[in-house]
Amino acid sequence: MTFVRPFLHSHPASLFLRRTNTFVPLSLSMENPPQDYRRNVGICLINPSRKIFAASRLDIPDAWQMPQGGIDKNEDPRTAVMRELREETGVTSVDIVAEVPYWLTYDFPPEVREKLKQQWGSDWKGQAQKWFLLKFTGHDEEINLSGDGTEKAEFGEWSWLSPQQIVDLAVDFKKPVYQEVLTVFSPYLE
Repeated sequence: MTFVRPFLHSHPASLFLRRTNTFVPLSLSMENPPQDYRRNVGICLINPSRKIFAASRLDIPDAWQMPQGGIDKNEDPRTAVMRELREETGVTSVDIVAEVPYWLTYDFPPEVREKLKQQWGSDWKGQAQKWFLLKFTGHDEEINLSGDGTEKAEFGEWSWLSPQQIVDLAVDFKKPVYQEVLTVFSPYLE
């Protein structure tokens, strides 16, 4: 029998069990995200060097982000994370390592909310995200910012970055979520 002890990591909701050198998220997930927020998944994709994938947005100059995307009606977040990663980056060679055990939200700034209201036909306050840590098991040549061809390309360039670079290059309204995600996943990034 393996000895298991709680490990508290900076945020009370990010409680993990530690088994030797493996961190396993406890089942603390909220079943439903807050109302008035669009359900979404976020993807923290790491390579064997523990660098994080980020790409520059085509529609926002100098803004870089980790892949993310909406969860379809009746779609499981784990299914959505694999679909969104494939659609945005062409990547399929991954293993799911961990997930943030609760929904994270951010509010859209007024100008972004108005633009998305026109684009989506819905007036979401912001996004509620389920974040996953995925380990990239393929080769860089697999990465294709045209994705799998089913969606319009969102990104212009990509790179493997440090956690601090990820936060520094993100748009301001996403920075608190990125900081929380990277804090929860920090045992895997060291």
